[in-house]
Amino acid sequence: MGKIADLYVRVSTDEQADKGYSQRDQEERLRKYCEINHIHIREVIYEDHSAKTFNRPDWKRLLSLLRKHKNKVDLILFTKWDRFSRNAGDAYQMISTLRRLGVEPQAVEQPLDLSIPENKMMLAFYLAAPEVENDRRSLNVFFGMRRAKKEGRYMGTAPVGYENKTRENGTKYIAPKEPEASLIRWCFEEVGRGVFNTAQVWNMAKEKGFKHSRSRLWCILRNPVYFGKIFIPKYQEEESRLVDGLHEALVSEELFYRVQDVLEGRGRTYRPKVVTTEDLPLRGFLICPRCGKLLTGSKSKGRSKYYTYYHCRNGCRHRVNATQVNKAFENYLKGYIPKEEIKKLYTALIVEEYQRQTENIYGKRKQILKQIKDYEGRLSYARDLLSTRQIDPLDYRDMKSDYGEEISRLEGNLARISNETEDVEGLLNEGIDELLKLNNCFKHGGWEESRSLIGSIYPENLTFDGFSFRTARVNDVVEIIYHINSMLPPNKNGTKKDFSSLSREVTSAGFKPATS
Repeated sequence: MGKIADLYVRVSTDEQADKGYSQRDQEERLRKYCEINHIHIREVIYEDHSAKTFNRPDWKRLLSLLRKHKNKVDLILFTKWDRFSRNAGDAYQMISTLRRLGVEPQAVEQPLDLSIPENKMMLAFYLAAPEVENDRRSLNVFFGMRRAKKEGRYMGTAPVGYENKTRENGTKYIAPKEPEASLIRWCFEEVGRGVFNTAQVWNMAKEKGFKHSRSRLWCILRNPVYFGKIFIPKYQEEESRLVDGLHEALVSEELFYRVQDVLEGRGRTYRPKVVTTEDLPLRGFLICPRCGKLLTGSKSKGRSKYYTYYHCRNGCRHRVNATQVNKAFENYLKGYIPKEEIKKLYTALIVEEYQRQTENIYGKRKQILKQIKDYEGRLSYARDLLSTRQIDPLDYRDMKSDYGEEISRLEGNLARISNETEDVEGLLNEGIDELLKLNNCFKHGGWEESRSLIGSIYPENLTFDGFSFRTARVNDVVEIIYHINSMLPPNKNGTKKDFSSLSREVTSAGFKPATS
């Protein structure tokens, strides 16, 4: 009786299309070989998986069948050894496994009698050649992608807020995708303000239509792609670095680095995560005058209705009626609301004081440039030490990485200072318009929308002692508006206001007036 064989036919998509390794062609050649050599065919196994490993569904099914029916098959036939495997180490192990099952693998177009020791050298060549081909192909792809990144092209699926596009000449690029792009800009701006933490911004973003997880938002906020850069990872002697991308940035470099400062704890302290109700709009802003902890709030049922209180917890019994606090805060806050009819005056006086105070900015800029030059000098010195073999290459890499990060951060601060001095008047007009919205908060109860604005007015929490509010610091510009309002006399009908002396009165306290 002749030998019994299983035929193994394997293709991958690119080979089937480009190289003619079709399943029908392989099967035809294997059947012809069996017919000539009087070999009985038991089963034909078709596979459409990579040969890099033996973790292939149909191969595992065949192996399971051979173990179950041991010594029922003599041969496993395939056309060439690269149909069997493209990994020499895995192939030798699998050959040993098959032999223990009484099965001999054989390539009909590259036949080898493995009982002859010298033929194992040829087997090593047949198995290593496909592996070398795979490795070379992978390396070519790797270098091609790295070259494209160095040229500023984003490779792969577009990140959130972008979409993949192709130009008429066939080159691919990424472009902003709305409305996701605008939503991501909003997330950067909110985190950069330092009023709410990342979890709170994520919750607010979900209400606006953000469909991704909180961890995904964190990755977005860390990704330099969004300020127009491409990250080149470290490889051999090349250090990791950022290069200018060819795509459109969604945020400025200054905003990106400001967000990094906030995420790393160098920005302002976040507001605690709170659930705001109409009766408790100040929950999350008030601290206990007794123990200094943050107050919470709740309702208590009286004889005929519910009463709302701000109160402490964890043993402290401080409690104050919420209606009383809200009314007092409303009166307190109204002193900071600008008067719409003299909006131009606020802008003119604050710009005048800003221009006087920002003389220090040029000193800061000069100091930052000096620091950048210092770090660049250190890096140059370290490079000279490396070239004369006075320091170890690993030490140089560490220094280059540390100094490079500091230089990037200082450049971000420099960009921030430059942006802050560009359009002060426009930003003030926008900010004063936002402050005017506080009137709507009182009239229509829009506290939820006004919380972020209140948080910007009071960078630190408030304390209510039963009669008045105290806080360590008030926003500088809002404090100047308060001084202007306090010095404006009541206007009688038919009289004309004279504001000529206000500039001198306001600026005497400086851009950061003392808090009462």
